[in-house]
Amino acid sequence: MRIAIAGSSGLIGSALARSLRSDGHEVVALVRRPARSAAEVEWDPLRQTVDAAGLDGCTAVVNLSGAGIGDHRWTESYRREIRDSRVLGTAALAEAVTRLDTPPEVLLCGSAVGYYGDTGDRAVDESAPPGDGFLPGVCVEWEEAAAPAEEAGIRTVFARTGLVVSREGGAWARLFPLFRAGLGGRLGDGRQYWSFISHHDEVAALRHILDTPALSGPVNCTAPSPATNREITAAMGRLLHRPTLLPVPAPLLRLTLGDMSSDILSSQRALPAKLLSSHFTFAFPTITQSLSAALTKT
Repeated sequence: MRIAIAGSSGLIGSALARSLRSDGHEVVALVRRPARSAAEVEWDPLRQTVDAAGLDGCTAVVNLSGAGIGDHRWTESYRREIRDSRVLGTAALAEAVTRLDTPPEVLLCGSAVGYYGDTGDRAVDESAPPGDGFLPGVCVEWEEAAAPAEEAGIRTVFARTGLVVSREGGAWARLFPLFRAGLGGRLGDGRQYWSFISHHDEVAALRHILDTPALSGPVNCTAPSPATNREITAAMGRLLHRPTLLPVPAPLLRLTLGDMSSDILSSQRALPAKLLSSHFTFAFPTITQSLSAALTKT
């Protein structure tokens, strides 16, 4: 297959590209500069321009592009960047694929379990409504931006991903060094659920979605057993043989991180109902297994 990926240099996109290439598929990277070869397609998500001709012959288009949620403090300008990098880019790709003489079979768009907002102890699957607040609002707009592709009859999937357990990027790339130094501890009261997924299973889930025509709409890419921050903290301490005696009080998180702290302190207990019903098998279903996989990966 020929598969185009936006966000192919990111934590998940780069691993997905490697996985696809290792199985003999042709991967085309969307880049924000002039294309240098047939393996690249120029686009500008903020200006909503795509060299659609470069997408000809693609069986699938994958959009994993977006500004990092935890990369900066949430100023008004960075909130706008978080939103625009997702919504405008998705809209541009959705419009571009509808203009092709032979559109792709599937448009796979990134999304997040932040869609559900703070669910507390309540478990939610893909049928749950969106929550309230900034991140749920972004996720709703993000998914709605793909409407042109859906209306054109292209199978459109939204991978609502949880926290990816990896040493190479994302939240855990920041957590591992802190815990190794003995500075790890629960965040707030630690009772908030974190819907996580191992790096390996995230890539495998995306491959499964691409290969499973019955999957469309939202698909939770999360492990089947969400864990609380308190449970995750204890597992990190056990595996790294470090104490976890330094809890970070919620007021200090809010003072340090501002509005971003609401994402860390909120609880999302998301379940991967669609993946499980489509016979996807998790290699690392528990937090201990996911952490061990990340720590032993070379």
